[in-house]
Amino acid sequence: MLYEKKGTGEMKDYILSVDLGTTSIKQALVTAEGTILASSSREYELLTPESSWVECSEDTYWEAFKSGLKEVLEKTGSTAENIRALGISAQGETFFCMGGDGRILRNAIVWMDNRAMEEADELRNVFSDELCYRKTGQVSFDPCWPASKLLWLRRKEPELFKKTKKFMLMEDWLIWRLTGRIVSEGSLLCSTVYWDINTKRYWPEMLAYLGIGEEQLPEILEPGTAAGTVTDSAAQETGLSVNTTVCTGALDQAAGAIGAGNIKEGIISENIGAALAICAPVKKPVFDPNQVMPLHYFGLPDMYMLHTFTTGGMALKWFRDTFCTEEKSVSRLTGINAYDLINSEADRIPEGCDGLRVLPHLSGSMAPDVNPKAKGVVYGFTLKHTKAHFGRAIMESIGFIVRRNIEALENMGLGFQEIRSLGGGSRSHVWNQIKADINQKELAIAGGDEAACLGAAVLAGTAVGIFSGAEDAVKRIAGVRRRYYPRSEKKEVYDMAYADYKQLFSGLDEVFETTYRGK
Repeated sequence: MLYEKKGTGEMKDYILSVDLGTTSIKQALVTAEGTILASSSREYELLTPESSWVECSEDTYWEAFKSGLKEVLEKTGSTAENIRALGISAQGETFFCMGGDGRILRNAIVWMDNRAMEEADELRNVFSDELCYRKTGQVSFDPCWPASKLLWLRRKEPELFKKTKKFMLMEDWLIWRLTGRIVSEGSLLCSTVYWDINTKRYWPEMLAYLGIGEEQLPEILEPGTAAGTVTDSAAQETGLSVNTTVCTGALDQAAGAIGAGNIKEGIISENIGAALAICAPVKKPVFDPNQVMPLHYFGLPDMYMLHTFTTGGMALKWFRDTFCTEEKSVSRLTGINAYDLINSEADRIPEGCDGLRVLPHLSGSMAPDVNPKAKGVVYGFTLKHTKAHFGRAIMESIGFIVRRNIEALENMGLGFQEIRSLGGGSRSHVWNQIKADINQKELAIAGGDEAACLGAAVLAGTAVGIFSGAEDAVKRIAGVRRRYYPRSEKKEVYDMAYADYKQLFSGLDEVFETTYRGK
């Protein structure tokens, strides 16, 4: 993708991509050729009124959206009339309660909120985690799922619960604010655990237990479907055109996979941000017999994805902030990114880090090795090891988690010829080569930090006919920028290091259990 300077011509068929993130809203104006003309990002503060609560006001989201849109239009010198379609990439699980008068009744409850622990246990006891997995693709009833939180609202805020006419997810809310229509799609709905991934309809027994009806939930569309055009009132408030078509989008990780060109079986994508997310599209629902690999609806109609996430870049960020004072000082003086300095130092260390091993589970471990009590571990360091060894060992440990996920998926009968890498971690040449060598698979960079916005553009552009289909859109938008090829001579040392990683993790199960303090 290239960034163009402010234009003066009357270019048409732009797509506005909106990435509704946890702590920021990012927007990008994309051409039909995949050029990003301009982008903006607006951060916002989340509210934590109680220790396990996380909320955000509707006004905070709306003002961030409007402000970011204004910046994008000013940067390009374009008019809103040139925006033919608006596409969305959205965080999952965050939801709003709308009253009968069309007003939002309370702050949005954000996905990371864990207030509904007792309700999650109750749902587990009534329905069982096994049924949850077979019905929804989610491996267990957790407090972060909207079903658990709706039960909490019914018990703790009964008057508000009774007044709620519609429960909407984050993507649904923005579409409603812009078009007046209340719709949703499967890639977000599957983690509510009140949507049946087999039938692609709401789960009647779950709705009955929660005390809500289908009329209180959005109409279900497929991802990448035209939902409506911008209303007069929304146009006046935002500066958008009434001729812009607003389209359903996809869960952020699904959108990122699409923006990286991962739209068919045989390719797996990994996204290293604060967390490491793995996405593997499949043509039909594939349930893990061990019930550890979550199954999601994908961002393309009638496709699914096996999707996991766990500790990722936050481990390297912790290392930078805790031990790399010199690198951060040099960064401030020279403008060179501190991570680039860490990469340069790590590149001088031999593969396998002279026996140094890291378990990077700073906030527990997720699928396929689920253990919320897991902790970070450093093993095998001697007088020979330097700070650079530790930086590289963290990078290698994330590569081992990618390999562990691929191994689990291959044990389910899936095969992968290529890894697509996106997110902040994909900027590191050193890290990319490490991942290619550890997994002995070709690794391609497509989309990078912009993958989610590009994925939203693929969906919206296809919905309004700018592209003939997803494959056409990906060819035009999600071109591979660079490839990393596995070096066969590195296989033996990484096979040994990976075996050490797995043995360490399994051998510390009892230690994690006996030393867990809930924090």
